[in-house]
Amino acid sequence: MMKEKRSPSQLEALWKESDMSNGRKVDAMVVILRTNGCCWVRQGGCTMCGYREASLTDVTEDDLLKQLEQALAKYKGEPFVKIYTSGSFLDDNEVPPEVRRRFFEAFSGCEHILFESRPEFITPESLADVPKTATIALGLESSDSAVLERSVHKGFTPEDIRRAGTLAKESGLMVRTYLLLKPPFMTEDMAIEDAVRSARFADPFSDEISVNPLNVQRGTYVERLWKRGEFRSPWIWSLIEVFRQLSGTVHSRLMSSPSGGGAARGVHNCGECDRRALDAVERFSFTQDPADLDIDCPCRAKWVAYRESERILGSPADLDRDFENDLILRM
Repeated sequence: MMKEKRSPSQLEALWKESDMSNGRKVDAMVVILRTNGCCWVRQGGCTMCGYREASLTDVTEDDLLKQLEQALAKYKGEPFVKIYTSGSFLDDNEVPPEVRRRFFEAFSGCEHILFESRPEFITPESLADVPKTATIALGLESSDSAVLERSVHKGFTPEDIRRAGTLAKESGLMVRTYLLLKPPFMTEDMAIEDAVRSARFADPFSDEISVNPLNVQRGTYVERLWKRGEFRSPWIWSLIEVFRQLSGTVHSRLMSSPSGGGAARGVHNCGECDRRALDAVERFSFTQDPADLDIDCPCRAKWVAYRESERILGSPADLDRDFENDLILRM
């Protein structure tokens, strides 16, 4: 089937959701721009990132301004506006300075604006025109340099993120740091330990820490591992455990809004409790009250046993699928 040709002047997506601004829950508009893509893709990109599918190669400045017009047509005065690209909003080759200025001007009346950037584009010069209502989102993923290099192929170091986050804070901006729960080649225990350690590393230069369970996206290296049974997306219990260990020990707001939650490619438990567990994570993300994480299900015991099996076997493979395949072969 022929793939539909996408217009470079059309938004990739737009939707409304809730988030926090100035200490209260508010409506937010989320805008996904079609751009010429993340600069890091030319170096192979990150192992888990499928956002190159939202990129084109012929997006002009005029195309981006037309996308801005579409966003404004849908804007209903939400206090919070999030602007995402497949790469970095501060990359001049992806979003030209004049386009950024027009976006900042268009949403100057909202109380909060958020965008993402790789650390190499965060400089005193690039931050000079960023409004003080902005939050810069940084994809740290892990504070372990070996994990960043071998598991994620991120193309920068934890110290690069620390420098960028510190500079943003010193410039009067807020910082939301993204962590990746369970990069490839990690067991559940390793993933929990890495996320907790990484959050403590990010806390001094962050206002918010978003723990993002790995969602298996199409056309990625992680998808190849997943299809071979060599990767299982994390359990929701593992995400809850990360929040339990961090709650009350960091000053940053802890949050998570998992993509693909409850599906085989996303963070999931047994299927019976997934919705309740994800709702608990959402409540905690707004209240920061660990009591909101108090749910139970018989599959919690299976999660404990799963972790013990991984420790014994020393393998991050999808043990559930290995067991099912073994039963099929024995039949």
